[in-house]
Amino acid sequence: MLRRTPDTLHPVIYFPEETPSPVVDLTETYDREQLRAMTWAIGRYNEVRTQAMYSTPQYDAARRVHMGIDIWAPAGTPVHACAKGVIADCAYHDEPGNYGGTVITRHDTLADAPLWILHGHLARQSAMQHTPGDAIDAGAIIGALGDAHENGGWVPHLHIQLAWHAPKQADYPGVVRLDERAAAVQRYPDPRWVLGPVY
Repeated sequence: MLRRTPDTLHPVIYFPEETPSPVVDLTETYDREQLRAMTWAIGRYNEVRTQAMYSTPQYDAARRVHMGIDIWAPAGTPVHACAKGVIADCAYHDEPGNYGGTVITRHDTLADAPLWILHGHLARQSAMQHTPGDAIDAGAIIGALGDAHENGGWVPHLHIQLAWHAPKQADYPGVVRLDERAAAVQRYPDPRWVLGPVY
């Protein structure tokens, strides 16, 4: 169980103050140009998405359930640690459709058990600037959103995903098969635990 509420945590991303970011429905269509035009948008957790979104070789027709929250924002937008912790792992995944720059943090004071947070689709330099074991404070900039040439080929956005287990490498499956869904939501809790009510 989470010990701290989102309003006591540091924002992971500072949203524009003018208007709420729209929530996009990716269950039936995936329009890259529409997302690019929106600049700021939110993609939902535990959403069964259109397979058109996952067309690169590492995906198969059954991997469609999204285990994180996506925050579309301009490339270069800073990403902050939500709480004090350590860098658990980091890597640059350069394959098309992958995470690009990836930083996973570990937090021992957020819940009754350690909680890991994956921050994906960052700039390459974001992954290169850390060493596993480095301590981080709440609010520390742990990276910045990468552009398509370095974030796996996506419209710039943050994929944030929580996990109750340590990563074997700087990776967690961002989408899972439909038959894995029930188990996956237990392993990867809703990121609104740390983001707050983004939708």
